[in-house]
Amino acid sequence: MTQSPSLLRRTLLAGLVLASAGTAFAQASPAPVRILVGAPPGGTTDTMARTLAQELGRALGKTVVVENRPGAGGNIAAEAVARAAPDGNTLLMSFTSHAINASLYPTLPFDPEKDFTPLTMVSTSPAVLVANPSVPANNVRELIALAKSRPGKLNFAIGSLGSSVHLAGEAFKMMSGTYIVNIPYKGTAPAIQDVLAGQVEMMFANVGNAQAHLKAGKLKALGVTSPRRLPQYPDVPAIAEVLPGYQSSAWFGLFGPAKMPPELVKRVSDAARQAIASAEVKKRIEFEGATPVGNAPDEFARFVHEEIVRWAKVVKYSGAKPE
Repeated sequence: MTQSPSLLRRTLLAGLVLASAGTAFAQASPAPVRILVGAPPGGTTDTMARTLAQELGRALGKTVVVENRPGAGGNIAAEAVARAAPDGNTLLMSFTSHAINASLYPTLPFDPEKDFTPLTMVSTSPAVLVANPSVPANNVRELIALAKSRPGKLNFAIGSLGSSVHLAGEAFKMMSGTYIVNIPYKGTAPAIQDVLAGQVEMMFANVGNAQAHLKAGKLKALGVTSPRRLPQYPDVPAIAEVLPGYQSSAWFGLFGPAKMPPELVKRVSDAARQAIASAEVKKRIEFEGATPVGNAPDEFARFVHEEIVRWAKVVKYSGAKPE
């Protein structure tokens, strides 16, 4: 069956519009796109941003650069994006702290929801509850029983106060009714070292930080913070199997300033989602122990709202304060 001339023209026109979207953005605004990161170079958030930048640039037909603005739990970078023009040239690669900071900090110079345009979630990264092999518990159920028999005698190593892994532990204590003491450290590396040495019994750690020690048998995994078991650790139960509703995965997402025009939101979000789905970006994200996502802006916005509400309860329970 042949197409009518008018239908053929409409089909060709639609294809040309889609193909030229990135070119139009580049021509309308030749300045490079900056992705601001509220963490220093070399961290997971920085890695996610740099992994995305090159493919995003190809999709948009523009140069995309990553600019690190560490400090205040990511708030310095977030404030800069909140105050930027909504022209698509200033974006934010944020992480779980975007939701946590809404209740962790008494005041913020921006509104984590109203002052941003969620574009897409880049990836999620669950944590694993790890313990020194000497701890006489081999799963979450046994740990809860042990902690209740020894209130205040077991310790969690905390790499960063107010972080997602810190609050993963607070959520665990809140939902399990256990009293486990926090031992704060200046970073994940020294925290893990003391768990390896048996100075502290256990900690929540991102999978990427723990996997080498787990493979070497120097740590044991008691549970994972994802809703379901992880494919790479099928024998390690999800904590939610014992504590229904428990979930505490770190996430990384791309935001723009508020009031971005709808057509620009779609253009940038579609380009980012295309980049996330590319083989190279997907491979790098998975290498970091994370799972690629690439959801739609409205879905990501709902998720951010739910995260803000959920973490507020944990922050209130724990009395956590920013470092």
